[in-house]
Amino acid sequence: MPHTRRTALAGACLAFGVVLSGCTATGPAPDPTATRTSAPLAPLSTLTPPADARSITGPSTAFLADAAIPRLEGDWPQRLPVRAISHDLGGEHEIEITAAERIVAMDLSGSIAATLAGLGLEDRLVGRDVSTTFAGTEDLPLVTVGGHTVSSEAIIALRPDLVITDGSIGPRDVVEQLRDAGITVLFVDVDPSFDGVAALARQVGAAVGMPEAGEALAEQLTASIDAKIAEIARLAPSADPLRMVFLYLRGSAGVYYLFGDDTGADALIEALGGIDAAAEAGIVGNRPVTDEALIGAAPDLVLVMTSGLESVGGVDGLLETQPAIALTPAGERRRFVDMDDGVVLGFGPRTPDVLDALARAVYAPEA
Repeated sequence: MPHTRRTALAGACLAFGVVLSGCTATGPAPDPTATRTSAPLAPLSTLTPPADARSITGPSTAFLADAAIPRLEGDWPQRLPVRAISHDLGGEHEIEITAAERIVAMDLSGSIAATLAGLGLEDRLVGRDVSTTFAGTEDLPLVTVGGHTVSSEAIIALRPDLVITDGSIGPRDVVEQLRDAGITVLFVDVDPSFDGVAALARQVGAAVGMPEAGEALAEQLTASIDAKIAEIARLAPSADPLRMVFLYLRGSAGVYYLFGDDTGADALIEALGGIDAAAEAGIVGNRPVTDEALIGAAPDLVLVMTSGLESVGGVDGLLETQPAIALTPAGERRRFVDMDDGVVLGFGPRTPDVLDALARAVYAPEA
């Protein structure tokens, strides 16, 4: 099917006419505060959450225990050339990929580069987008400017033989024009969901001539995600689930909106054992925040991106600029959980770890 779905952030930027630089997911280099690599964390199954999850007060930050991308083990064959389906502006097109030694992978969440790393091909990356922040990418040159605007000159200078993207950053016609410079460009079909994690692994694996590795990574990630969701179910209150919303914030651009169905936020909230109050209200995609929507959603907990929360002056600043939030159960208890922008909605090999970190911040922040 043609690629018609975009990641939540791309839709948000386009919907409000905000320049892409206003939707920067992270800074230009990996953020060391996004992870904590001290003593090994106790398994989720050993944690004892409070009897009433609503008794937890105050904000929490979800940290990944390890910045590294979980890597598929074993030696996997690579066979090129291959034929692959590219989801271009004009629809689906079959293209030939003859080489995959020098790769630029770019999208709004950094998921494609992370998937390549999951396949053990991080050494093939010759450039990175601003959202690619996992360990080992610090010294790669940026191919985006001002946030998520693609620099064709920067890409061409790196002499890649393959560019893999999903169309979520652009301008898209500029990306397609890279072909005029003799670069093979593949548009993959990305869905911000747990099924989309596996689908992306298969697409990327096939594109680089390693379909068996792509399938193995897809199966491994699916099993890990399912196991993590089962662990979380033990922590989450089944009788009276927490009501949650995901807010996207950019104070410098005056951007405040709710993420609903088909944004990836809905999948995270469901996996956390919560009720997506925005989706429950019929919000599909993203929608500007209104007092009525916030008060009607009555969230017990609000999920946000770390830089977004910082951009509005933290919890105090958010409650001041959006006083309706203060009238919700989450606002009354200051129950906000933030996570690094380039991680939280980056559906890829780190998704099981993202779920683990969020579950700890939601149900057992003291642990």
